[in-house]
This record gives sequence, C-alpha cells and structure tokens, in this order.
Amino acid sequence: MVSRVIPVEQFDLVIFGGTGDLARRKILPGLFRRFRAGQMPEGSRVIAAARSEMDDADYRKQMMAAIKEFGGSETKDTESLEAFVQSLHYVAVDARGDGGWSELAQLMRDGVIRAFYFSVGPGLFGDLAERLHQHAIADRDSRIVVEKPFGRDLQSAKALNATLAQHFREDQIYRIDHYLGKETVQNLMAVRFGNALFEPLWNSHYVDHIQITVAETVGVGGRGGYYDKSGAMRDMVQNHLMQLLCLIAMEAPNQFEADAVRDEKLKVIRALQPVDFHHIVRGQYEPGSGGPSYREDVENPRSHTESFVALKAHIANMRWAGVPFYLRTGKRMKGRVSEIAVVFKDIGHSIFEGDEARHRNILAIRLQPNEGMDLQVTIKEPGPGGMRLVDVPLDMTFADALGDEQEVPDAYERLIMDVIRGNQTLFMRGDEVEAAWAWTDPIIEAWEARNDVPKHYDQGTAGPEDAMMLMHRDGRRWREIKG
Repeated sequence: MVSRVIPVEQFDLVIFGGTGDLARRKILPGLFRRFRAGQMPEGSRVIAAARSEMDDADYRKQMMAAIKEFGGSETKDTESLEAFVQSLHYVAVDARGDGGWSELAQLMRDGVIRAFYFSVGPGLFGDLAERLHQHAIADRDSRIVVEKPFGRDLQSAKALNATLAQHFREDQIYRIDHYLGKETVQNLMAVRFGNALFEPLWNSHYVDHIQITVAETVGVGGRGGYYDKSGAMRDMVQNHLMQLLCLIAMEAPNQFEADAVRDEKLKVIRALQPVDFHHIVRGQYEPGSGGPSYREDVENPRSHTESFVALKAHIANMRWAGVPFYLRTGKRMKGRVSEIAVVFKDIGHSIFEGDEARHRNILAIRLQPNEGMDLQVTIKEPGPGGMRLVDVPLDMTFADALGDEQEVPDAYERLIMDVIRGNQTLFMRGDEVEAAWAWTDPIIEAWEARNDVPKHYDQGTAGPEDAMMLMHRDGRRWREIKG
C-alpha cells in the first residue's frame, strides 16, 4: 500500500527550547520522518533557539545523535539523515532579554511560512510572544505552537490566553495535545461519522457505559518537581482524558473543519455535570519492585498529590442521559495502555439461559500500545456439545491491517505538519481549555478544602481498591489492564 503524500508549502520552523528533551525525542525525529516522506519542501528550514552558545555544526552533530537514538529504523537511510540535518540551524537567544533576537530576525525569510514552537515552560510564553512582536519576527500569517500545561487552573489559563492574544490571533495559536495526533483518535471520528453501522447506536438507548483508561507503568521519574504541584488531575484528566471524552461523546459537526469540530467538543465540556465527591477516587503508589514510592520519587514525604485518579462523570444532554463515563489514569500500574471502551447494553431479550445469556458487545479503541480497535462480538463456540457462546474480537490492529510498509506516523510529526498547513482541527481552542478548567477546578478545590489524602496502592496493580468499588457499586467492572 502506498501512502498519499499531501504537500506543504516551504517553511521556517523555529523551535524555542531546541536543545531540550522534547525536541530531541519527538520533534526532530518526527520532522526527519516527514522529510523522508517528501513533506518538507526543498529549502524548508528548522531553526533551534536556546540559551546555550553553539554554532550550526555543533547543533547538527548533537541532533544527528538524537535522531539516530530516537528516530527508529528510518535512520538507517544515512543519506536522507545527512540531508535533513543540513536543514538545521541554531541561534542562542535570551527569552527574557535582548540577546540573540536580532540574529534570529536576520535568519528569517520572506515568502515562506513562519512557525514558532514554544517547547519551553509556560512561564516563558509571554516573553517569547512579546519579543517575536517587538523584533518584527512574527508576521500576520505566522503560527505559534504551545505545549501544555495551559495554566494550572481557570484563572491562570485565562491569563495565559490573554497574554498570547496580545500579539497573536486565535487562528494563529496551536495548543498541542499529542493524544489528538494519534492515528486511532482520528479514526474514532471516521468510525463514528463514516459508518452507518455505529452512529445509530451511539447513544443512551444502546450504550450502557463508556470507559476511558490511560495507564502507565512508569513513575514520575525526573518530573517530580513539576508533577507534585500538578498531580494526575491537572496533568492528565484536564487535558488528555477530557479531549478523548469529547471526541467519543460529541455530536457530528456540520463539516470536518477546525472550528466546527471544536464547537461540538466545547458543547460536551459545558454539558458535563459536577462530579459527586463519592464518585472520585484518588491514589498514590507505594514502594515496590518497580521502584520507590511516589513520595520518595518527588522527595516530599508528606505529599498528598495524587498519581492516580478514577471518576464517574455524566453528560447532561439527550444523547447521553443516564450513561456514565468512567475515567481512569495512573502511574506505576500493571500495564501501559490507553484505551476507550464503548460497552453496549445487553440485548432486550435473550433466547439463551444462564451464563450463555450474559454477553455484551464492546468496541475497544486502543491508542497505545498497538494502535487499533476491536469489536467484541458473541458467537457459538465451535464443536459439538450444545449452544455454548463465546466472545471473540473482530480485530483491526493498524500495523497488521495496513502492512509493514505503511508505518503509522507519530502524533507529533502529524501535528507539526498540520501547523504548517494551517489546519487547527486537532488543536485545542482557548475557550475549550478554559471550559475544561472550569469543570476541573471545583474538584481540586474540594480536595484541598478537605485536606483529602489519596488512597495508597501497590505498584503493578490496577490502582486502589476503592477504584474497583466505584464500578462494582454500579454492577460493572473495569476492563483488565494487561501487563
């Protein structure tokens, strides 16, 4: 199978924080893969900007090593890798001062798309925006890419949006959430809105409940300082899980266009009901074979920050009335999995008796690992001995379905190319971010007001026992997290 390559215009992409971990692990390896796919027109350039003093040759040497380490099998194409590295440039800048900005301005060219990736902490967003404007580096057609966190609450999110709005229009701002760049997330919209099979069933008449799980086997690692001030609710639920919930629950937009899609996502967030205190479980991992405890990882023996959250949410609209959405995310868990499971209701009347009557259809959408989806259906178990029913998956793993030659693009490389094309469909709008914080803030404030203490859970498990009870009380159970 040969992929269809959609060309883009020639561009200059400036990466602030161009020596950082994100640039080394994701941005530059992803751009190299797009280079090999023919989606970087000849003459396009990547300009890294950071504090360290070095020249182009030093930077190219460093990034050559990084791309070889993180770029996958395609780095064996040494000729293409060498050609790509020659498109890299470097300039040392002071984000809060004047150093280096004149040199950066001189590097920029007229007649090409200018994009600026803020791969830095949000505390520098305002400084970068101001200096791009002050030195006339950004023009009316320029785009800026900003990484999460988009604030730490509603007030700070509004302030951040206001800061960026001083120098950039909303249609120039690309708030990136890499989960939205995953092939499976986009296929979710294709499955829902492109197939007569599913859309008529996508409502409270046929869906019993929906589970969204993002489980990680790693701890907080070197992010302890940031994470202990954030926690799983701010770090994962407010953005990643919220976006997945919106895509699974939204109404069909009138067309597949950025603002039409984002309008429907915003309606979902605004329709979310406040979460009952008894419908939330917070957790914190204990020491185990996987490593030290959360408190040891963040070097804070009295920390009450959660590394795990499970909650039950409801959407107050006609489509989803009475359908619970169960969200779960945590660190140091049994396995690494990101999954959306749409669990359909039992059939109205079963002609089978006993255990043979208890079977449900489940559509499972896997974001990681092994991106794909499967539909669990009930069939007769082969062989003699009567009518014995068994659940089997109709599996579509992308790597199997598309073949080895059709490599699924990384989320970052897809999203960066959308920035260059000017396509904001998979990026969050400012009012989306603020609406998500408006729903999340009361939950966090209630925890703080009660001085709530997270439940402890063992590493390598599915989280605290209370999270299991959240489902069991409703006569349901979480899908298994496989190690």
